[in-house]
Amino acid sequence: MATDPTATTTAKVSPAAPGAEYADTASAAYRNILGIIETVEPRIADATRKELADQRDSLKLIASENYASPAVLLTMGTWLSDKYAEGTIGHRFYAACQNVDTVESVAAEHARELFGSPYAYAQPHSGIDANLVAYWAILATRVEAPGLAEFGAKGVNDLSEADWETLRSRMGNQRLMGMSLDTGGHLTHGFRPNISGKMFHQRSYGTDPQTGLIDYNAVAAAAREFKPLVLVAGYSAYPRRVNFAKMREIADEVGATLMVDMAHFAGLVAGKVFTGDEDPVPHAHVTTTTTHKSLRGPRGGLVLATEEYAPAVDKGCPMVLGGPLSHVMAAKAVALAEARQPSFRAYAQAVADNARALADGFLKRGARLVTGGTDNHLVLLDVTSFGLTGRQAESALLDSGIVTNRNAIPADPNGAWYTSGIRFGTPALTTRGFGADDFDRVAELVVEVLNNTDPAAGPNGPSKAKYAMADGTAQRVHAAAAELLAANPLYPGLTL
Repeated sequence: MATDPTATTTAKVSPAAPGAEYADTASAAYRNILGIIETVEPRIADATRKELADQRDSLKLIASENYASPAVLLTMGTWLSDKYAEGTIGHRFYAACQNVDTVESVAAEHARELFGSPYAYAQPHSGIDANLVAYWAILATRVEAPGLAEFGAKGVNDLSEADWETLRSRMGNQRLMGMSLDTGGHLTHGFRPNISGKMFHQRSYGTDPQTGLIDYNAVAAAAREFKPLVLVAGYSAYPRRVNFAKMREIADEVGATLMVDMAHFAGLVAGKVFTGDEDPVPHAHVTTTTTHKSLRGPRGGLVLATEEYAPAVDKGCPMVLGGPLSHVMAAKAVALAEARQPSFRAYAQAVADNARALADGFLKRGARLVTGGTDNHLVLLDVTSFGLTGRQAESALLDSGIVTNRNAIPADPNGAWYTSGIRFGTPALTTRGFGADDFDRVAELVVEVLNNTDPAAGPNGPSKAKYAMADGTAQRVHAAAAELLAANPLYPGLTL
């Protein structure tokens, strides 16, 4: 999808990139907004302008980032931010929340319709918050409610101190099983430094050491042995699809609640790239997601649930959350409305197609990929074949105008900080209009940088962070990246 690099307001845009049709209006809005900010704190206005320039001038390949439309971004900058609204729709602890009720109702309606879920909760401030709401809703439904019935209490305040201590002990001694961090899971799936690993007795399942793929028989065997209350599926760095029907079978066999964290691939679910057994919503008891990443909305979270778990999820505030961010819920509603348009399905399919093109581009140039490829939105490159750590590769690429993030690979010898991998994602550049040929060129540029980068010693000897690049590499790759970026402008027609 190339465009005339000299074009300005008439630049061709991906049909999935909303906002070009009102670029002039958005330009005026942002100029006015920044002008007002500048009168109070000019450094913030300046940093905001520079951030747009930086994003326009770099190849953004971070799998968890995207570009929201001007409509979504502008929705967050309103007086809805000024309203407290603890509680939920129609049941607030503050007066005069009728407009927030409308905002939250519309966001939840769009989420239900988009994902085919009987219930949606739009209040979580982030993906971690969404997961916390989900975990405590599961505990409330599976442990607290039966305990209250056993002790003849209507609520926790009606329990005797002895009964409360018994119930609290039960709630704090439940088991959770999720995907390990080095094989693609997220830190909120039971990683011990995270609160999820402190809330539960935790065990991880991994992937097949030879293929890097989930071995469902091995997951089932581990679940039978461990008998978790919660089985978590979903990932942040697993470049393949998941059979959620099989995960539900495993959960049902051991009496576990299946929770799916689809934060990374929610856009592929919304865009019907993942259907049937690969769509988590019909199979999970509780599904969580962020609203940015592949869904291309504001930074925030959602919880979807079956009717069994809906009442507990609905108490996310005050159970886990503070006051909802009404302005962000409004932006979620706008983004979810955008995702219900036919153009979003075309976008989601392009995200997956472009990921395969990127993976193929790496493979034909001799690079090594975890699982040997991808069939979702991300690619995980093993950089040990280049003699580098993930930290060295990430920094060298950044010097060359390519923004990525280092990521652990299975059984990573360099650990979670330096790592041995680089994670690439296609959602952001697909929003800009990049196509398969563009991503093949991106792969070529990445390999060029890594082939021309070597480890370098620090002041105290060998270093996993220091590196040296051949002269001229960064400048050459920067120039080539600039050609791709000029052909696929970000927020075309938007001028500050």
